[in-house]
Amino acid sequence: MSSNRRDFLRKVTAGAAGVAVGGSAMGMSAKSYGKIIGANDRINLAIMGLGRRLGAYPAPIASKENNVELLYLCDVMEHQRENAAKRFSKVIDYKPKLENDFRKIIEDKNVDAIINATPDHWHAPGAIMAIKGGKHVYVEKPCSHNMNESEMLVAAAKTYNKVVQMGNQQRSSDHTQEIIKEIHNGVIGVPYRAVAFYVSGRGEVPVQKKVAIPTGLDWELWQGPAIHREYTEETWNYNWHWYGWNYGTAEAGNNGTHELDVARWALQVAYPQSVYVEAGKRHFFHDGWEMYDTMDATFKFGGDKVIKWDGRSRSKHDTYAMGGRGTIIYGSEGTVFVDRGKYILYDRQGKIVKDSKSTSKEAGTALGGGGDMSTSHVTNWFNGIRGNTKLNAHIAEGVISQAMVHYANAAYRIGHGFDIDDVSGRMYDKDAMKLWGREYEPGWEPTL
Repeated sequence: MSSNRRDFLRKVTAGAAGVAVGGSAMGMSAKSYGKIIGANDRINLAIMGLGRRLGAYPAPIASKENNVELLYLCDVMEHQRENAAKRFSKVIDYKPKLENDFRKIIEDKNVDAIINATPDHWHAPGAIMAIKGGKHVYVEKPCSHNMNESEMLVAAAKTYNKVVQMGNQQRSSDHTQEIIKEIHNGVIGVPYRAVAFYVSGRGEVPVQKKVAIPTGLDWELWQGPAIHREYTEETWNYNWHWYGWNYGTAEAGNNGTHELDVARWALQVAYPQSVYVEAGKRHFFHDGWEMYDTMDATFKFGGDKVIKWDGRSRSKHDTYAMGGRGTIIYGSEGTVFVDRGKYILYDRQGKIVKDSKSTSKEAGTALGGGGDMSTSHVTNWFNGIRGNTKLNAHIAEGVISQAMVHYANAAYRIGHGFDIDDVSGRMYDKDAMKLWGREYEPGWEPTL
């Protein structure tokens, strides 16, 4: 890659942390910085983490219109690197390099951008390392493990002038954008309450026991910034979500992030003023699940607005008769239900006014993912890197929605709710503030 091209890519988002989202005044317009780089310049890309989110990336990367070259496929599990290579071989006519150690990719000056699809504990630290290494970043949800990481991630994007998109892909859903705009224009009067829900029928998980590290897994690197320990059965692949707070953010972080983001978007609120949580382990009492599997959280905002989170990981009763996930927005003159596939608009009497009948094929409650929303969301990031458009989920917006997850988890962990500064996001509780950050494995602490 020529030095001129590298200079262009370094300059493309001078002030990129200020890409405006949803009308927020956070920096230069797309028109202004779009003149810095040619719209057809190729973006050299790497993917870090080749597990269950892999299905979201082949389509946007293979698209000729996006003009992307995939230089690296990186994962700490050998067979996931090989499986990813096979999957991409069906849609691209060249072979990306397979890499175990993410740090080697950061050192490669030819890499312009990185998709971070690792487990939760790696999201912010990995993204910050990549940003400092000169890369634009697409970081999957949850974008952070705690509030301190959220602050650091936004600061890194601003300091190093990089385009950072959060992977809450419903922000790039046509039908969701349409109905949110209508809500903001008064279609249901004054919106005052939103209920975000997710229900799933997850079963028992094994009680942890020490076993040999799976063949092909770099266990030490998988743990990375988390406190290191001996390997226990079934941890690395998915059950890390439920095995304590060292790696995961529970179901609120795993799935609630999406619906809570839509709820906040619809109500046009930022940080809440208080959080109250009722949560616990309600199923399979003697299995290996170590945190809540059922949560009801209430967030109160200024302007007499409320968001509720109803998360049930292991009870699939369809309380709302709307499928496994979605968001209901109540207004003074009507109600809206919206999920990944459609929206339904009701008047104040409960009569259906409009059913969008979207043709979206985005994954819902199934493990893994991919679909047209993911394709659009990644493409939006590519276009943001080139300065052709504003990001739909700029990290500075993403961390505000992510905060509700961290507040709910903190309230559960300390056993009571608390008040919040709705300007700074700080928690008015000394016990909760102890969870503002986390302890890291020595030598792995993220820094700016």
